[in-house]
Amino acid sequence: MPITAHEIETLLREAFPDATINVQGDDGAHFAAEVIDESFRGKNRLQQQRAVYAALKGKMDGNNGELHALGLTTKAPE
Repeated sequence: MPITAHEIETLLREAFPDATINVQGDDGAHFAAEVIDESFRGKNRLQQQRAVYAALKGKMDGNNGELHALGLTTKAPE
């Protein structure tokens, strides 16, 4: 079953409740997300992205994942 942008945002909001989150995409497999959260301060990009992938709770795992591609922008607030 394809995932929706709203479902992705809900999962991200659970992990990053105070973040600014913007998820775009509507084909059920390819999305872009921007997550701006204070918890990213002092972390490198890989650490930030790993935190986001963990928040997706396996939705991107291998061939069984519901989410095929996620363009990801992460950063701490300015």
